Amino acid sequence: MSADAGTRRKATGNGFLRDTWINLKRWVLKTTRNPFVMTVSLLNPIIFLVLFTQVFGQITGGAISQSVGTEVSYVTYLVPAIVVQTSLIAATTSGIGLVEDIENGMFEKVLVSPMHRAAVFLGKSLSEVLRIVVQTSIILVLGYVLLFLDTGASPGEYVATGVLGAVGIVGVGIVFSVWFTAFSNVMALVTRDQESTIIGVNLLQFPLLFLSSAFLPLEILPGWVQTFAALNPITYGVDAARALMLGQDVMTVIEVTAFGGMWNTLVPALAVLSALDVVLGAVAVYFLNSASSSEVQ
Repeated sequence: MSADAGTRRKATGNGFLRDTWINLKRWVLKTTRNPFVMTVSLLNPIIFLVLFTQVFGQITGGAISQSVGTEVSYVTYLVPAIVVQTSLIAATTSGIGLVEDIENGMFEKVLVSPMHRAAVFLGKSLSEVLRIVVQTSIILVLGYVLLFLDTGASPGEYVATGVLGAVGIVGVGIVFSVWFTAFSNVMALVTRDQESTIIGVNLLQFPLLFLSSAFLPLEILPGWVQTFAALNPITYGVDAARALMLGQDVMTVIEVTAFGGMWNTLVPALAVLSALDVVLGAVAVYFLNSASSSEVQ
């Protein structure tokens, strides 16, 4: 092989898959070396799960049963929302991690390397996916423990669709997280400041959670909340996870009857979330491509 050919090969980088693997490994190692972040980010959803089930569990039973058409514990109703919240928080910290890279100069090194920009984003996103799998699995187990202590229910009464349904709920958390991961990374690239990124993503996080179907049936909420919820991605994530949890159609913002049962919720919800993933993922890659080492402070 000639020297020119070797130089050209080096300039093209390691290939897309190899670049993705390098970035995935780097971010996984960075996360495991700072377990405090994983612990604290999981603590918030756990507090929500425990407090909400204890405070609202006794007073929401009638509204929930009327909404889903059967007797359902508030624990079972709430766990899908907490799974989505866990994914949302993991996606939020993705942008904060990128800002840290910008501030310590690591991002500048990535920009001047021959790595594929899409691989940089994909590798980072996959590291968040691994974290979401672990954390949402913990939430599912904790939810069953709370339900068992409250009612003595069997696992089959907890997740109506069984083990595959539980795996599907984790999958919904992953699909949901991609668009907000992209958004938080775009915020990081635009602001290049930790405080601004944290404020920006948190400014959206809690309003989006409460203006959705996460904690209460939409039918009992004000009309303007129902209108906003129809445009809120969290509604689609929560409804998809809840459909798998209960094994039935639970969506109220889109009327679909073509697929039958819980698929009338899953198909449109996952279609909406996948479209958001593609659009915002493309925006994040565009911002990565537009970034230059001279612009990074």
